[in-house]
Amino acid sequence: MINAEDNPVEWALLAYELEEVIEHLQDLSTQLSQAGSLSEEEFVVEMGHVYSHLNRIWNSRNHIGDISDEKWKAFSQFPKDIDPVG
Repeated sequence: MINAEDNPVEWALLAYELEEVIEHLQDLSTQLSQAGSLSEEEFVVEMGHVYSHLNRIWNSRNHIGDISDEKWKAFSQFPKDIDPVG
């Protein structure tokens, strides 16, 4: 896996993606708490956005260098090499 010392740019991008996940989940939590409901369509969009960030974190954890548009799309897809725990 990349690290901050050897891959500062890539590490910063992973950190940014994680910050985005946190921000989106906090916003979603606030929406759910305040509104008391959320349409299925809104929930799908919000969760899809969160998953895209999480997927990019996982799928790019070993990538060094620029991320092309093609790689961006591939990195945004659900991982095939991780098993959920819990």
